[in-house]
Amino acid sequence: MGETGQNEIERALENARAALLSERCEQGHWEGELSTSALSTATALVALGSVDQEHYEEEVRAACTWLITHRNEDGGWGDTVKSFSNISTTLLCWSALSRFGGEEEDGVIRDASFWIRDYVGSLDPEVIAETVKARYGKDRTFSVPILMLCAICGTLGKNGWRQVLRLPYELAIFPRSWFAILRLPVVSYALPALIAIGYATHRKHSELAPSPWKNGWFPCWAGASQLLTRIQPSSGGFLEAAPLTSFVTMALVAAGEVNHPVVKKGVEFLLSTVRSDGSWPIDTNLATWSTTLAVKALASAPGDTQQGQVGGSTLLDPAAFDSSEHVLGWILTQQYREVHPFTNAPPGGWAWTDLPGGVPDADDTPGALLALAHLPDSGRDAEILSGVEAAVVWLLDLQNRDGGIPTFCKGWGALPFDRSSPDLTAHTLRAWNVWRLRMPDSIQHRIDSGREKALRFLQRQQRPDGSWFPLWFGNQFRTADEGNPTYGTAMVVRALDETGERTLADAGADWLLANQNDDGGWGARQNATPSTIEETSIALSALAGRQGTSSAIQKGACFLIRKTVAGTKFEAAPIGFYFARLWYFERTYPVIWATEALERIKSRGGL
Repeated sequence: MGETGQNEIERALENARAALLSERCEQGHWEGELSTSALSTATALVALGSVDQEHYEEEVRAACTWLITHRNEDGGWGDTVKSFSNISTTLLCWSALSRFGGEEEDGVIRDASFWIRDYVGSLDPEVIAETVKARYGKDRTFSVPILMLCAICGTLGKNGWRQVLRLPYELAIFPRSWFAILRLPVVSYALPALIAIGYATHRKHSELAPSPWKNGWFPCWAGASQLLTRIQPSSGGFLEAAPLTSFVTMALVAAGEVNHPVVKKGVEFLLSTVRSDGSWPIDTNLATWSTTLAVKALASAPGDTQQGQVGGSTLLDPAAFDSSEHVLGWILTQQYREVHPFTNAPPGGWAWTDLPGGVPDADDTPGALLALAHLPDSGRDAEILSGVEAAVVWLLDLQNRDGGIPTFCKGWGALPFDRSSPDLTAHTLRAWNVWRLRMPDSIQHRIDSGREKALRFLQRQQRPDGSWFPLWFGNQFRTADEGNPTYGTAMVVRALDETGERTLADAGADWLLANQNDDGGWGARQNATPSTIEETSIALSALAGRQGTSSAIQKGACFLIRKTVAGTKFEAAPIGFYFARLWYFERTYPVIWATEALERIKSRGGL
């Protein structure tokens, strides 16, 4: 790209940066906006209808109307309005409308049943149940709640609860340190579902097959019930998510616990988070995640360098970012200072949201560490270093024996969601790297040891073609596995480059170059998936400044400028998370990542 091209880059960057800054909320940080979810809407309407259909008639009717209006042309539903129909969400919507819809929904329900029959091969409850179980494998975190909702709504037949696998809720009363050894059938964050749905399945199975031992483990319910009450956030929303909160609420009602205090607070949460059109988002917000991403994007330009870290970190210019002092303080206040009641995580981590239902994790924690490294300390250096040290140790303590970093809890490696993952490991490496030299000697030694183990993990996880697959972001156009090697590879390549591991990174960079689409952008595989702003931006950010990439960056920058109309239009694409079995999109993602890519291209001489 010549001089004209450089001018185009600068103009698009100026527009994108202005668009990103305009996304700040009134207080000065970023809150973003998550896409509305058919999955959330279906589960919320069933929860409210189960509690009291007559009392919540208005909310139930509005939700049914939204589902009818936003179904796909094929008769099914995807998680978002941009998602392909999938069996899980279609089953949930079909069941919700079958139970709580009116006669006017008959045609919609019939079309959905045709979609399900075509996908499953039959409407036989056993066949449906086996299909759902096969989709999630050994992990019952999603399969059991989905089938429970179908049983509640009657779409699995008269004895539908027979198709719902029992969850051992009684295990919840054991010490939390035992959970990894017990090999629970749900992921670490799903303790509320284990308790509530486990109790409901126990009650229902006992009713279906009475025996002299019908009370079984019922005496455990008192302790499990108290625990469930204790871990419910003050907002009432478990994980700040409508689906999990709804599943817990409807399970308790099904178990005869309609007056349980968790039900009351769950209903309050659902009523407070419903949108004006009658729908619910997949989660309330990703404010912490969005804010740290935005800070990193804005800090990709040259500027003053904070010394002490390996390679240094670019400090944001306060004049160009007039709420930087607020953002610094706001990020610091989001750090968890006490043991988390949900996952028993020690102090030191960050969650994705500023709301009480968040859980500290290994993507938001390194994200916060990197953002803090870019923000002027505003005279709070001692406070920052204290929080950073706690977070660095938190991540070191989280590292699995295989050297990788899991999402929430160490040692819960039996299920996909809790396994070590390349994207989280790469993000953590970047955070350790930037703060290493400002840590005490004892922690520096731990970082060095953790780094070597993490690098060996990444080397083992690299695929023969040079790519890495992430846990947290998927691509719906990869129908075979819904994975997103572009995101995973770009994350790892950037981390390896920043830590000086260029040899291992080269094969990943070669994969990115080989999988650029003909239009100049990136999807999840060359010309097999459409280019998006998000994936193109992430790939460009990883390649910027690397030798031999100028042609690819030139093509990618041209695509980005065209797709964003010179940094003024940003269409979000659906992204898979929870190992690509749930889908969402976030309004600020394309703005954030396009800004970062353009900043890095401009500042690193990528053209």
